Amino acid sequence: MPIFEFVCKECNSAFETLVRSATAAECPSCHSLNLEKQLSVFAPSVKDGNGAAGEMPMSACGMCGDPRGPGACSMD
Repeated sequence: MPIFEFVCKECNSAFETLVRSATAAECPSCHSLNLEKQLSVFAPSVKDGNGAAGEMPMSACGMCGDPRGPGACSMD
């Protein structure tokens, strides 16, 4: 069951919700079904040799998750 991000077109509330295949997402503020699905980016973690989680190394161009695409964030 994936988690999706939405913005309500009625009250402009932004929220995340778990969406099951048989149900429709609903705004938790006004209960509207008039929603706009947002582009989600995930943040994977990196584990060291001991199993401890660490930060992802920053890389130029394409690794930051900017929705405009590789090179859009100008981190090079």
